[in-house]
Amino acid sequence: MRRSAALAAIGGAIALARCAPDRSLRVGSKNFAESILLAELYAQTLEGVGIPVERRFNLGSTQIALAALSRGDIDCYPEYTGTALVDVLHHAPMRDGAAILQLLRESFEAHYHATWLTPAPMNDSQALATTKDLSRRYHLTTLSECSRLAPRLRLATIQEFLARPDGLPGLQRFYGGFHFRSVRTYDIALKYEALLSGKADVATAFTTDGAIAAHGLVLLRDDRGFWPTYHAAPVVRIATLARYPKMRVALDALSARLSTAAVASMNERIESAQLSPASVARAFLRRP
Repeated sequence: MRRSAALAAIGGAIALARCAPDRSLRVGSKNFAESILLAELYAQTLEGVGIPVERRFNLGSTQIALAALSRGDIDCYPEYTGTALVDVLHHAPMRDGAAILQLLRESFEAHYHATWLTPAPMNDSQALATTKDLSRRYHLTTLSECSRLAPRLRLATIQEFLARPDGLPGLQRFYGGFHFRSVRTYDIALKYEALLSGKADVATAFTTDGAIAAHGLVLLRDDRGFWPTYHAAPVVRIATLARYPKMRVALDALSARLSTAAVASMNERIESAQLSPASVARAFLRRP
Protein backbone atom coordinates (compact mmCIF):
# COMPACT_ATOMS: atom_id res chain seq x y z
CA MET A 1 0.00 0.00 0.00
CA ARG A 2 2.05 2.82 -1.24
CA ARG A 3 1.48 6.36 -2.40
CA SER A 4 2.33 9.59 -4.25
CA ALA A 5 0.50 8.80 -7.44
CA ALA A 6 0.75 12.48 -8.27
CA LEU A 7 4.42 11.89 -8.94
CA ALA A 8 3.85 9.08 -11.41
CA ALA A 9 4.76 11.52 -14.17
CA ILE A 10 8.24 11.81 -12.69
CA GLY A 11 8.61 8.07 -12.79
CA GLY A 12 7.33 7.89 -16.35
CA ALA A 13 9.78 10.56 -17.44
CA ILE A 14 12.76 8.69 -16.06
CA ALA A 15 11.62 5.11 -16.65
CA LEU A 16 14.15 3.27 -18.76
CA ALA A 17 16.23 6.43 -18.99
CA ARG A 18 20.00 6.46 -19.37
CA CYS A 19 20.17 2.86 -20.58
CA ALA A 20 23.64 1.41 -20.18
CA PRO A 21 25.65 -1.17 -22.10
CA ASP A 22 25.07 -4.93 -21.97
CA ARG A 23 25.82 -6.58 -18.63
CA SER A 24 24.84 -3.43 -16.77
CA LEU A 25 23.17 -3.91 -13.45
CA ARG A 26 19.48 -3.19 -13.90
CA VAL A 27 17.93 -1.29 -10.99
CA GLY A 28 14.14 -1.26 -10.86
CA SER A 29 11.54 0.55 -8.80
CA LYS A 30 7.84 0.51 -8.12
CA ASN A 31 5.55 3.27 -9.32
CA PHE A 32 5.63 5.82 -6.51
CA ALA A 33 8.01 8.63 -5.66
CA GLU A 34 9.85 7.15 -2.68
CA SER A 35 10.56 3.89 -4.49
CA ILE A 36 11.95 5.85 -7.45
CA LEU A 37 14.04 7.96 -5.05
CA LEU A 38 15.50 4.90 -3.31
CA ALA A 39 16.21 3.21 -6.63
CA GLU A 40 18.00 6.35 -7.85
CA LEU A 41 20.08 6.38 -4.65
CA TYR A 42 21.01 2.75 -5.31
CA ALA A 43 21.83 3.47 -8.96
CA GLN A 44 24.07 6.47 -8.24
CA THR A 45 25.82 4.63 -5.40
CA LEU A 46 26.59 1.68 -7.66
CA GLU A 47 27.82 3.97 -10.43
CA GLY A 48 30.06 5.62 -7.83
CA VAL A 49 31.92 2.34 -7.29
CA GLY A 50 32.28 1.68 -11.01
CA ILE A 51 29.29 -0.58 -11.66
CA PRO A 52 27.40 0.27 -14.88
CA VAL A 53 23.69 0.74 -14.24
CA GLU A 54 20.54 0.63 -16.34
CA ARG A 55 17.50 2.28 -14.76
CA ARG A 56 14.17 0.48 -15.09
CA PHE A 57 11.99 2.62 -12.87
CA ASN A 58 8.23 3.01 -12.41
CA LEU A 59 7.49 -0.65 -13.10
CA GLY A 60 4.24 -0.86 -11.15
CA SER A 61 3.05 -2.63 -8.03
CA THR A 62 4.96 -4.88 -5.63
CA GLN A 63 3.83 -7.94 -7.57
CA ILE A 64 5.02 -6.50 -10.89
CA ALA A 65 8.43 -5.48 -9.52
CA LEU A 66 8.94 -8.83 -7.82
CA ALA A 67 7.96 -10.72 -10.98
CA ALA A 68 10.50 -8.66 -12.95
CA LEU A 69 13.17 -9.55 -10.40
CA SER A 70 12.27 -13.24 -10.48
CA ARG A 71 12.43 -13.31 -14.30
CA GLY A 72 15.77 -11.52 -14.34
CA ASP A 73 14.38 -8.42 -16.08
CA ILE A 74 15.86 -6.40 -13.20
CA ASP A 75 18.68 -7.21 -10.80
CA CYS A 76 17.50 -5.32 -7.72
CA TYR A 77 14.84 -2.95 -6.45
CA PRO A 78 13.94 -1.32 -3.12
CA GLU A 79 11.40 -3.19 -1.03
CA TYR A 80 9.96 -2.76 2.46
CA THR A 81 10.13 -5.43 5.14
CA GLY A 82 6.52 -4.93 6.23
CA THR A 83 5.23 -4.95 2.65
CA ALA A 84 7.04 -8.19 1.85
CA LEU A 85 5.91 -9.81 5.08
CA VAL A 86 2.21 -8.94 4.69
CA ASP A 87 1.67 -8.53 0.94
CA VAL A 88 4.12 -11.09 -0.48
CA LEU A 89 4.31 -13.79 2.20
CA HIS A 90 0.75 -13.14 3.48
CA HIS A 91 2.15 -13.50 6.99
CA ALA A 92 0.60 -11.97 10.08
CA PRO A 93 2.30 -8.72 11.20
CA MET A 94 5.44 -9.28 13.31
CA ARG A 95 7.41 -6.87 15.50
CA ASP A 96 10.82 -8.58 15.71
CA GLY A 97 12.92 -6.99 12.96
CA ALA A 98 15.63 -9.66 13.03
CA ALA A 99 13.07 -12.44 12.78
CA ILE A 100 11.31 -10.69 9.90
CA LEU A 101 14.57 -10.29 7.99
CA GLN A 102 15.53 -13.93 8.50
CA LEU A 103 12.11 -15.07 7.29
CA LEU A 104 12.27 -12.80 4.23
CA ARG A 105 15.77 -13.92 3.28
CA GLU A 106 14.87 -17.60 3.57
CA SER A 107 11.68 -17.20 1.56
CA PHE A 108 13.11 -14.97 -1.18
CA GLU A 109 16.18 -17.16 -1.63
CA ALA A 110 13.98 -20.26 -1.96
CA HIS A 111 11.28 -18.81 -4.22
CA TYR A 112 12.81 -15.87 -6.11
CA HIS A 113 16.57 -16.62 -6.29
CA ALA A 114 17.09 -13.29 -4.53
CA THR A 115 18.11 -12.05 -1.10
CA TRP A 116 17.80 -9.00 1.12
CA LEU A 117 20.73 -6.73 1.87
CA THR A 118 20.89 -4.81 5.15
CA PRO A 119 17.70 -2.77 5.71
CA ALA A 120 17.94 0.97 6.32
CA PRO A 121 17.02 2.36 9.76
CA MET A 122 14.25 4.39 8.08
CA ASN A 123 10.80 3.13 8.96
CA ASP A 124 8.15 4.05 6.42
CA SER A 125 5.35 2.57 8.48
CA GLN A 126 1.66 3.11 8.18
CA ALA A 127 0.26 5.79 10.44
CA LEU A 128 -2.67 8.07 11.15
CA ALA A 129 -2.10 11.81 11.00
CA THR A 130 -3.98 14.85 12.21
CA THR A 131 -3.34 18.58 12.43
CA LYS A 132 -1.75 20.27 15.44
CA ASP A 133 -4.97 22.15 16.10
CA LEU A 134 -7.08 18.99 16.14
CA SER A 135 -4.49 17.16 18.24
CA ARG A 136 -4.72 19.92 20.88
CA ARG A 137 -8.49 20.21 20.67
CA TYR A 138 -9.16 16.51 21.20
CA HIS A 139 -6.02 15.69 23.23
CA LEU A 140 -5.31 13.26 20.42
CA THR A 141 -1.76 11.87 20.30
CA THR A 142 -2.00 8.05 20.23
CA LEU A 143 -3.89 5.33 18.41
CA SER A 144 -5.49 4.26 21.68
CA GLU A 145 -6.95 7.74 22.07
CA CYS A 146 -8.06 7.73 18.44
CA SER A 147 -9.80 4.37 18.89
CA ARG A 148 -11.94 5.88 21.66
CA LEU A 149 -12.56 9.23 19.97
CA ALA A 150 -13.32 7.76 16.52
CA PRO A 151 -17.13 8.24 16.77
CA ARG A 152 -16.43 12.01 16.81
CA LEU A 153 -13.88 11.95 13.99
CA ARG A 154 -13.93 11.82 10.18
CA LEU A 155 -11.34 9.64 8.44
CA ALA A 156 -9.78 10.36 5.03
CA THR A 157 -8.15 7.29 3.56
CA ILE A 158 -7.58 5.23 0.42
CA GLN A 159 -9.78 2.31 -0.57
CA GLU A 160 -7.15 -0.33 0.14
CA PHE A 161 -6.88 0.66 3.82
CA LEU A 162 -10.49 -0.41 4.38
CA ALA A 163 -9.85 -4.06 3.47
CA ARG A 164 -6.26 -4.88 4.44
CA PRO A 165 -5.63 -6.95 7.60
CA ASP A 166 -3.14 -4.28 8.69
CA GLY A 167 -5.57 -1.50 7.76
CA LEU A 168 -8.82 -0.44 9.41
CA PRO A 169 -10.09 -4.00 10.09
CA GLY A 170 -6.83 -4.82 11.87
CA LEU A 171 -6.95 -1.64 13.95
CA GLN A 172 -10.51 -2.46 15.01
CA ARG A 173 -9.56 -5.99 16.07
CA PHE A 174 -6.29 -5.03 17.78
CA TYR A 175 -7.23 -1.80 19.54
CA GLY A 176 -10.99 -2.09 19.62
CA GLY A 177 -13.08 0.93 18.67
CA PHE A 178 -12.01 2.79 15.52
CA HIS A 179 -15.61 3.16 14.37
CA PHE A 180 -15.33 6.59 12.78
CA ARG A 181 -18.13 9.12 12.47
CA SER A 182 -17.52 8.98 8.73
CA VAL A 183 -15.00 7.37 6.38
CA ARG A 184 -14.30 8.81 2.94
CA THR A 185 -11.88 7.45 0.39
CA TYR A 186 -9.70 9.65 -1.79
CA ASP A 187 -7.03 9.32 -4.41
CA ILE A 188 -3.65 8.92 -2.75
CA ALA A 189 -2.55 12.49 -3.37
CA LEU A 190 -5.80 14.01 -2.03
CA LYS A 191 -5.94 12.57 1.51
CA TYR A 192 -3.91 15.40 2.98
CA GLU A 193 -5.90 18.02 1.09
CA ALA A 194 -9.04 16.69 2.77
CA LEU A 195 -7.37 16.92 6.19
CA LEU A 196 -5.93 20.39 5.65
CA SER A 197 -9.16 21.80 4.18
CA GLY A 198 -11.24 20.65 7.16
CA LYS A 199 -13.09 17.86 5.33
CA ALA A 200 -11.49 15.23 7.60
CA ASP A 201 -10.07 15.07 11.12
CA VAL A 202 -7.67 12.15 10.63
CA ALA A 203 -5.93 10.82 7.52
CA THR A 204 -4.02 7.65 6.80
CA ALA A 205 -0.33 8.34 6.24
CA PHE A 206 3.15 6.90 5.93
CA THR A 207 5.83 8.03 8.33
CA THR A 208 8.20 9.32 5.63
CA ASP A 209 5.57 11.33 3.71
CA GLY A 210 6.98 14.73 2.84
CA ALA A 211 3.59 16.33 3.58
CA ILE A 212 3.96 15.58 7.29
CA ALA A 213 6.88 17.94 7.76
CA ALA A 214 5.70 20.38 5.10
CA HIS A 215 2.37 20.97 6.88
CA GLY A 216 3.45 20.33 10.48
CA LEU A 217 1.12 17.37 10.93
CA VAL A 218 1.00 15.16 14.01
CA LEU A 219 1.49 11.41 13.64
CA LEU A 220 -0.52 9.45 16.19
CA ARG A 221 1.78 7.16 18.17
CA ASP A 222 1.17 3.43 17.75
CA ASP A 223 1.30 3.02 21.54
CA ARG A 224 0.44 -0.68 21.55
CA GLY A 225 2.68 -1.66 18.62
CA PHE A 226 0.17 -2.85 16.03
CA TRP A 227 1.94 -2.01 12.79
CA PRO A 228 5.07 -3.90 11.68
CA THR A 229 8.17 -1.97 10.72
CA TYR A 230 8.64 -1.01 7.08
CA HIS A 231 12.40 -0.75 6.67
CA ALA A 232 13.56 -0.31 3.08
CA ALA A 233 16.29 -2.57 1.70
CA PRO A 234 17.72 -3.58 -1.66
CA VAL A 235 16.35 -6.93 -2.80
CA VAL A 236 18.98 -8.40 -5.12
CA ARG A 237 19.26 -11.46 -7.34
CA ILE A 238 21.81 -13.88 -5.88
CA ALA A 239 23.50 -14.27 -9.26
CA THR A 240 23.92 -10.49 -9.46
CA LEU A 241 25.68 -10.37 -6.08
CA ALA A 242 28.13 -12.98 -7.36
CA ARG A 243 28.75 -10.95 -10.53
CA TYR A 244 29.16 -7.62 -8.71
CA PRO A 245 30.65 -8.40 -5.28
CA LYS A 246 31.21 -4.68 -4.57
CA MET A 247 27.51 -3.91 -4.52
CA ARG A 248 26.79 -5.40 -1.08
CA VAL A 249 29.31 -3.20 0.73
CA ALA A 250 28.30 -0.10 -1.26
CA LEU A 251 24.55 -0.50 -0.72
CA ASP A 252 24.89 -1.51 2.93
CA ALA A 253 26.86 1.68 3.56
CA LEU A 254 24.17 3.72 1.80
CA SER A 255 21.35 2.08 3.75
CA ALA A 256 23.06 2.93 7.05
CA ARG A 257 22.63 6.64 6.17
CA LEU A 258 18.91 6.46 5.34
CA SER A 259 17.10 7.52 8.51
CA THR A 260 13.38 8.21 8.62
CA ALA A 261 14.07 11.95 8.89
CA ALA A 262 16.52 11.93 5.97
CA VAL A 263 14.11 10.14 3.64
CA ALA A 264 11.16 12.30 4.73
CA SER A 265 13.24 15.40 3.97
CA MET A 266 14.10 14.10 0.50
CA ASN A 267 10.44 13.21 -0.14
CA GLU A 268 9.41 16.72 0.87
CA ARG A 269 11.86 18.25 -1.63
CA ILE A 270 10.42 16.08 -4.40
CA GLU A 271 6.76 16.62 -3.45
CA SER A 272 6.82 20.31 -2.49
CA ALA A 273 9.78 21.76 -4.37
CA GLN A 274 9.10 19.62 -7.46
CA LEU A 275 12.73 18.53 -7.69
CA SER A 276 13.62 15.36 -9.58
CA PRO A 277 14.49 12.18 -7.64
CA ALA A 278 17.85 12.14 -9.44
CA SER A 279 18.82 15.64 -8.30
CA VAL A 280 17.64 15.02 -4.73
CA ALA A 281 19.56 11.75 -4.57
CA ARG A 282 22.68 13.40 -5.98
CA ALA A 283 22.59 16.17 -3.36
CA PHE A 284 22.16 13.64 -0.55
CA LEU A 285 25.05 11.47 -1.72
CA ARG A 286 27.35 14.49 -1.96
CA ARG A 287 26.94 15.28 1.72
CA PRO A 288 29.88 14.25 3.91
